[in-house]
Amino acid sequence: MNTYGMVILATLLLSYLCEVVASYLNLSALQKPVPEEFGALYDPEKYRQSQAYTQARTRFGLFSMTFDLLLLLGFWFAGGFEYLDQLVRSLGFNSVITGLMYMGALMTLKAVIGIPFSLYATFVLESRFGFNKTTAATFWLDQLKGTVLAVLIGGAVLGSVLAFFDYAGPQAWWYCWLTVAGISLILQFIAPGFILPLFNKFTPLEEGSLRQRIMRFAERVDYPLSNLFVMDGSRRSSKSNAFFTGFGKHKRIALFDTLIEKHSERELVAILAHEIGHYKKGHIRQSMIISLLYTGIMFFLLSVFLSHRGLFDTFFMTHMSTYAGLIFFGMLFKPINLVLSVLMQMLSRKNEYEADRFAVESTEDPESMISALKKLSADNLANLTPHPFHVFLNYSHPPLVERVRAIRDFAETSLSGASGLTGVQSAAGE
Repeated sequence: MNTYGMVILATLLLSYLCEVVASYLNLSALQKPVPEEFGALYDPEKYRQSQAYTQARTRFGLFSMTFDLLLLLGFWFAGGFEYLDQLVRSLGFNSVITGLMYMGALMTLKAVIGIPFSLYATFVLESRFGFNKTTAATFWLDQLKGTVLAVLIGGAVLGSVLAFFDYAGPQAWWYCWLTVAGISLILQFIAPGFILPLFNKFTPLEEGSLRQRIMRFAERVDYPLSNLFVMDGSRRSSKSNAFFTGFGKHKRIALFDTLIEKHSERELVAILAHEIGHYKKGHIRQSMIISLLYTGIMFFLLSVFLSHRGLFDTFFMTHMSTYAGLIFFGMLFKPINLVLSVLMQMLSRKNEYEADRFAVESTEDPESMISALKKLSADNLANLTPHPFHVFLNYSHPPLVERVRAIRDFAETSLSGASGLTGVQSAAGE
């Protein structure tokens, strides 16, 4: 095995080991009692249920991760990449079509093997804890829609990348970067109105007290809000959430119907204030810029390594090709990806704290934000005592206990002295 192979194999094993250690540390942290802050929402039985849910998901995740690693290593060392390459080459198509067939076959194989895991996660694990509302028809229809979108959009992007690297010469990476960046921006605009509705129903929030509160709040913080929707999240799960998506006139905020059902109007305004906070603090723009820079760096490095024969020898390949190089480079790039992932998680957690602070400042109602977070954690059986190493590797949001503590600290130091916040009404009005 050459240097490329040793780096890739070591990275795969080290990444797996880190996740295993983090998972076991996370399970050991479940022995802690319920945090005092959450005692009113978690009786002993509820807390045991949340711990059991974390245990079940962690063990299933470990099994899935182990299976995926063994499958990849078995396919690799059995010469599967070379066998498939010889098969698609024998069909006699040009390099772009051959590449699409090669990568399509690998993705199809991975998707088919992954279906039993998805079925178990949805209809066994999630159902055991009362979350799943997905019917078999909805599940398979989602699979079909996802496949069609992957073929249409993914196929167009991948075909463009293969064509540029095969025919555009030294500037190929630059053309790929511009193309992928452009498509990504277009998708940000069209996804809210054309792609997301393929999977869920979005209904404008009806006129009434809640809408009036929200619109008054949005006006107060100078946030033009017209696309405010309720999403039928209950069609698939009893879990609650809210999200912000899109840009310009196409941006929208969606509240799950389960969220509206379980929270007071003041809590919903606080949740929405948090989502608006991400926009007002520039987190959406920041994420897009980082993503574009990451894509450019990745394509540049790809252009360098595509000409290295040793990378293909590692996977027993007779021929060098752009399409196989894309896959192998993805594995070689994994160490950098791991570091970048950890850094992005850290940045994301920082942004969540900032959005929480914006919500507290703008609503002048920290208790509603705290109450909303507590209810979300209880309704979703969140792990209240995650191990710090697990958080470091995998959490895009700070642990709930830390978020609540930060909100209280911020309210006490920044708001109470300025406005005497004890008992302050929500800015949206009572």
